[in-house]
Amino acid sequence: MLRSRWIAGPAAPQPGPLVAAWTDYRMNRILDLPGIALRGFSLSRLWPSLPGAVGMWLWTDPATRRVGSLSVWRGESDLQEFVRLRVHVQIMRDYRHRGTLRSRTWQIDRLDERALWHAVVGHVVEGRWPCSQ
Repeated sequence: MLRSRWIAGPAAPQPGPLVAAWTDYRMNRILDLPGIALRGFSLSRLWPSLPGAVGMWLWTDPATRRVGSLSVWRGESDLQEFVRLRVHVQIMRDYRHRGTLRSRTWQIDRLDERALWHAVVGHVVEGRWPCSQ
């Protein structure tokens, strides 16, 4: 699994509780990876200006045709505002029928970037869904 660097948002650092969000998109065809990656990195450029965004990683596992993100938000309402952004909605529409999306959100007491990443990836590698630390 490959991941981007941690991209801090304007709400960083924030004391907890915070909302963590994991997305896992499995594309039907590996040929869609370049377009998905380009759109994802383009969207990540907005990150430093998104209200309530604490930080995030983009990740990919080309061997399993999967891409996604692990993001941290000040609260659920901030995450929902991001989900409703026009550019995000358009990406989701463009790729809706090209794969399967799973997502999960949960609350964390505090941000420990290293522990959060390792906990979530450990669950994913073991075939379990990410859960609260």
